[in-house]
Amino acid sequence: MTIARAAPSQPARPPAEPAAFLGEIGKLRARLATTGDEIRAAQRLRHAVFSAEFAAPGDEDGIDADGYDALCDHLIVLDTAIAGTDTDRIIGTYRLLPQQNLAGRPFYSDSAFDIGALLERHDGRRFLELGRSCVLPDYRSKRTIELLWQGIWAYCRRNAIDVMFGCASFAGRVPARHAMALAFLHHHARATGDWSVTARAETRVDMDFMPAEAIDLKAAMRALPPLIKGYLRLGATFGEGAVIDHAFASVDVLVVLPVEQISARYVSYYGADADRFAA
Repeated sequence: MTIARAAPSQPARPPAEPAAFLGEIGKLRARLATTGDEIRAAQRLRHAVFSAEFAAPGDEDGIDADGYDALCDHLIVLDTAIAGTDTDRIIGTYRLLPQQNLAGRPFYSDSAFDIGALLERHDGRRFLELGRSCVLPDYRSKRTIELLWQGIWAYCRRNAIDVMFGCASFAGRVPARHAMALAFLHHHARATGDWSVTARAETRVDMDFMPAEAIDLKAAMRALPPLIKGYLRLGATFGEGAVIDHAFASVDVLVVLPVEQISARYVSYYGADADRFAA
């Protein structure tokens, strides 16, 4: 799906809240949403993308929202060449839920995965849940992904985050359609030891669709969604078992990414620019 945008006609305005600024590459800028209108614009973008690609529900106003949005920071990517206000320029978004904002509530992912056990094993570490990631189809480029991660890295530095985690999705409600990709994650990228996480028994779908020796590694990598490939490159591992999200028509896996395990070359790559915005 392509959403039409106005032609570039005016220079970008700097964000009203400099503290929200998290990164910039070319005409694209990453920052936190600072107004209710910007958050609603991000929710509208989420609905447009999710309803087209995952048959996800939304409200009558075309908004994807839930009770966690009020607890989250909303990372937005703006195309500063688009005419209008910044609410018109949002082309990508990521929802960021730091542990200190929970106020006694469980993380969003806890309904499907046993996040509590992970937190107990790492008491004292600061966790950040990543979710609701989406980018308009015309902007799904290496540059946009790099800027999203530059922004997330700057946010982690500002907030002293130790561990990132969250759900990532395969399209559709039939796990067997993703058998090789899920088996690849199970055999070659499963979180183990203190970082292991399991899907809850009542919703769990086993990912062990085939033995490790039957997996065509190149084919499995091609079958992975771009977001999951990106997590793998950073050094992420994945929980035991998947879950079917019937509302979003997706098969979800849990990503676990301790900051200390991020590949050194990516820390160097993203950090060089992100450190400018981490103060």
